[in-house]
Amino acid sequence: MKKKIFIDGSEGTTGLRIYERFEGRDDIELLKISSELRKDVNERKRLINESDITFLCLPDVAAKESVSLVENENVIIIDTSTAHRTEEGWAYGFPELSKQHRNNIKNGKRVAVPGCYATGFISLVYPMIAEGILPSDYPVSAFGLSGYSGAGKKVIAAYEEEGRPTDFDAPREYALTQQHKHLKEMKKITGLDREPLFSPIICDYYSGMVMSVQLYTHMLHKAHTVEEVHAMLTEFYKGEKFVQVMPLDAEAGVGNMLAGNACSGWDGLKIFVTGNEDRIVLSSQFDNLGKGASGAAIQCLNIILGCDEDKGLNL
Repeated sequence: MKKKIFIDGSEGTTGLRIYERFEGRDDIELLKISSELRKDVNERKRLINESDITFLCLPDVAAKESVSLVENENVIIIDTSTAHRTEEGWAYGFPELSKQHRNNIKNGKRVAVPGCYATGFISLVYPMIAEGILPSDYPVSAFGLSGYSGAGKKVIAAYEEEGRPTDFDAPREYALTQQHKHLKEMKKITGLDREPLFSPIICDYYSGMVMSVQLYTHMLHKAHTVEEVHAMLTEFYKGEKFVQVMPLDAEAGVGNMLAGNACSGWDGLKIFVTGNEDRIVLSSQFDNLGKGASGAAIQCLNIILGCDEDKGLNL
């Protein structure tokens, strides 16, 4: 029997990408809302409670409102907003972190899809703490490069507008007050004692991102080499379809540079381990609209449905 799927917020970037990924699937029935009623509470409530699974592709306040509309106890919610990522009772939608994470997604009724920057950061830091290499009180700092598509419709329009300001031509650092909305989940999910220092940078290309974390080897639980950290991450993600730990020196094949847009259109995530005996750099490369948003949401859906995790996705 086909599962009934409703996308609340289907006209936003993430909602549209989720909708596109359902093309050709014969195991779901999409419940559609007419454009003129997409903000009508009663119509949204009807469709949410008629669905088996509802995706929320909304701002935080609207996402919380949608959850409050659920009256059918069988409805499963997959939320792509920031609203519920650190809330009790919500499964965190990053199945590669542990068997428990994957089981929580499979068996839960409420799933929160990770943020894009958070996905890159957590993919690197969670294993380091879980495997006893990185102290939880380490003063972690990170930076991220992202295409402008992750910033929403208004920013996308501003970047694509003819005659835009010249500063849009260059990478632009933001969240200068260290109040980025992904910091809360970066701290909680990894087990860090405090929020990391984080500098996000928006760039003049559509999609794709790189997240990097820099570490002093003498500040780890014990001094680890690049090779040892690489071996740990390789074993940690062994057998995972969506996370690839790249061979040592793989960056040499691309000019010793990691391009922010290299994974645009792809739904996986690549991890690079670089550095020297004193300092190690961990980097993740992926698509902010793929593993960083709609691709991750579809992966969670596939886990819930019990089908191949990469069904309808590009790996």
